Amino acid sequence: MITHPEKVLFPDDGITKGELAAYYEAISPLMLPHLVGRPVTMERYPSGIGEEGFMHKSVAKGFPAWLERVDVPKKGGTVHYPLVNDLRSLLWITNQNCITAHLWTSRVPELHQPDCCVIDLDPSEEEQPDVLRAACLAVRDLVAEVGLTSWIKTSGSKGFHIFVPVDRTTGYGDVGQFSNLLAAILMQRDPAHLTQEFAKVDRGGRIYLDTGRNGPGATFAAAYAVRAKTGAPVSAPCTWDEVEGGSVRPRTFTLRTMAQRVATVPDPWSGLLDHAYSLTDAIERLKAMRS
Repeated sequence: MITHPEKVLFPDDGITKGELAAYYEAISPLMLPHLVGRPVTMERYPSGIGEEGFMHKSVAKGFPAWLERVDVPKKGGTVHYPLVNDLRSLLWITNQNCITAHLWTSRVPELHQPDCCVIDLDPSEEEQPDVLRAACLAVRDLVAEVGLTSWIKTSGSKGFHIFVPVDRTTGYGDVGQFSNLLAAILMQRDPAHLTQEFAKVDRGGRIYLDTGRNGPGATFAAAYAVRAKTGAPVSAPCTWDEVEGGSVRPRTFTLRTMAQRVATVPDPWSGLLDHAYSLTDAIERLKAMRS
């Protein structure tokens, strides 16, 4: 199923398309439950990461008949998003030189009702691991203050992604309000280190609390996805103890180390899909904290 498995996608590491596909096949039992039903945007690198890649949303032509997809209206047309609901589909997008699958926060058929809230901590500088760790723990603790539980994964880039699973009675507006209230209170508590300034020039070296991944059509890198960076780092679920103890950093796990990781550490996200929180009370508690 994988054509040209010898193609080198990570030139500095010698990692081929065949090796990438073997990784995704091996990790699929852990990865697929987080993919099922979510529209996928493929981050593709036909010539490897040494050349410019592109984001591919719509599979209007040239896709196999068995590949499930969901048609989403847009201004002037329709986007035919692929769905990665099984191993065959995961290997198909990998064969398209897709290194990273980027996902919606909602699943079919309820695409207007997200089932998770994502907070992306994006540091301006990579040389401040203690500040980043403290910021992650501050998010965790504030979420706990309003009665909810959060899960964390490495971004495979500079920061971490923090997730709060939500029930599907919540629309994008409520999830966005919840995430923005969280960010506002966190910035109020630590204005020297945290910001919501989108432009890097305006961040002043602070960590960007990116809540923009909670809008319709916005995406995040899938759990267990490889990132298109030297070393093939993985956006891997981890435990809060690992983050707090400093043993896990944003690029700790890679395509070539994940086999040992999953063999020795139980799935840190094993309980995430069993939870679905209402945000109604949490939003009211956050509003009271701001007043």
